[in-house]
Amino acid sequence: MPTRSIALIVAALLALAAAGGAAWWWRGKPAAPPVAVVMAPAAPAEAPASAPVAEAGPRHPITPEPGASAPAPLPALADSDGVVGDALAQLLGRSSVMTFLVGEGFVQRCVVTIDNLARPSAVPRLWPVQPTPGKLQRIVAGDAELIAPDNARRYAPFVAFVASVEPARAAALYRRFYPLFQQAYAELGYPKGHFNDRLVEVIDHLMAAPEPAQPPAVHLVEVKGEVPSTRPWVRYEYADEKLESLSAGQKIMVRVGLDNERRLKGWLAGFRRAVAMPR
Repeated sequence: MPTRSIALIVAALLALAAAGGAAWWWRGKPAAPPVAVVMAPAAPAEAPASAPVAEAGPRHPITPEPGASAPAPLPALADSDGVVGDALAQLLGRSSVMTFLVGEGFVQRCVVTIDNLARPSAVPRLWPVQPTPGKLQRIVAGDAELIAPDNARRYAPFVAFVASVEPARAAALYRRFYPLFQQAYAELGYPKGHFNDRLVEVIDHLMAAPEPAQPPAVHLVEVKGEVPSTRPWVRYEYADEKLESLSAGQKIMVRVGLDNERRLKGWLAGFRRAVAMPR
């Protein structure tokens, strides 16, 4: 199995998980009561709040490339961490891998995070990427606090990391390694579902995220108690109720900053064209 192929397909899935990696500091609202699902010892996940209705077949089927040779055998899902980790270290350098990625249960983490991005909460402990360094940068404008324009700089290195992968090539490799992601999706609680359908659905959802022309206003949520908070920046919410009511993924697309948001959307649009049936 070519190590570069494995690494690039992992990078393709990272484009969807990029939002998750960008938002460690943001206060997350609890989702519907989770149910533990045994996916692999390395990466326990949360089952989705509700399962999709079973269909006769996938809306966006994944098929081999025309004229492609027989694929090499894939590793078992439970044994894929070492292969994926070695491939990423060889391609990106061990320093980059340690900076951006969480290698343990990586495929499973990608699947559960992608599934959750369209929901109210995407649990940080299940993300396949490391939290972005630093904390929320704010400015005061009259009586309001706004996300500072410079806050977007925190996310720029990871967005550049994602954008460095050519979407069409990544999508071709995604087809090759799709069985691992499909298996992880079935083990998450969708035995009759199709991961690529969910992937396309989430891409469309993220592409529909609003693009505020001005930095959004935020406010600090008060938490009463005798013990003072040592990390108050994790309690900020959007002041605009419409923004605060967005899904986890759309909130994150907004908060990474307009330039980063549009750059991610551009990458996702190219990836979608390669993995989805025409609209």
